[in-house]
Amino acid sequence: MKKVFFLDTVHPILSERLTQSGEYECIEAHDWTREQCETQLRDAHGIVIRSRFTLDESFLQFTPALHFIARSGAGMENIDVTYCDSRGIQLYNAPEGNRNAVAEHALGMLLCMMNKIHTANRDVKNGLWDREGNRGVELDGKTVGIIGFGNNGKAFAKKLRGFDITLLAYDKYKTGFGDDFVIEATLEAVLRKSDVISFHIPQNEETIHFANQEFFDALGKPIYLLNLSRGKIVETNSLIKSIQKGSTISAGLDVNEFEKKSFEHFFDHTDNEGLKFLLASDKILLTPHVGGWTAESYYKLSSVLADKILDIEDQ
Repeated sequence: MKKVFFLDTVHPILSERLTQSGEYECIEAHDWTREQCETQLRDAHGIVIRSRFTLDESFLQFTPALHFIARSGAGMENIDVTYCDSRGIQLYNAPEGNRNAVAEHALGMLLCMMNKIHTANRDVKNGLWDREGNRGVELDGKTVGIIGFGNNGKAFAKKLRGFDITLLAYDKYKTGFGDDFVIEATLEAVLRKSDVISFHIPQNEETIHFANQEFFDALGKPIYLLNLSRGKIVETNSLIKSIQKGSTISAGLDVNEFEKKSFEHFFDHTDNEGLKFLLASDKILLTPHVGGWTAESYYKLSSVLADKILDIEDQ
């Protein structure tokens, strides 16, 4: 029996399907310490993880029998992909599982910012009837730029098809994806022409602080910014300067660079000036990394992983 250790809590459909196959023994280890993992994972055939540990060489050296890692989510930044390749460890992720959730959340954040729903709600509840201060703008007629046209970027584009907009999409590693709605564009064109820019790219050495001072300086007009990818994609200090300058009208951040692996400790260090600005500014719309975290996606993430593991592992 192949042992699969669940180092994070995920939807039980994954363990149920693996167990039903008759090939796997699923072991709940979501409350294990790193020290326990170092002594208990030597016969692990598979590991299921969200983001509780960084799976690098220092961790994986204690898993000599490891055959695969299944990451419940899209991003792989907490896994040393190069080291895993060197050992022949198969990596699975599940961007298909939460792409619709991310796309819906992105659209919701965008409409909320453009129509000032968050400030209008706060004002009314505080006894302030400020119609002019909460006058919105319409999405129709605008140009939306999507940076990264993988699972999440495509899903967001699909949600936007009901609007009368121009949609530009840039992906460094893809070409030929344009159609009657999506215009394949250069990064320069996206920055110069967009009224809205939305990030849907992974975090890696190339993309950390992608939205830096040079990025904001290249904007052709004031934008609404969306980041539902990874927090370190947007450099906070550069974003703040852009907001103060007026080149960014508002930013919807489901992720931010002050996040920790344990999200519950986010508020432990609110003395940082950049974080203070994000928390205080009406021009920043924050959500706690829940863009892909719906009831439906919770199930789909595990179901997609089960499909991949069973399809490939059992061949």
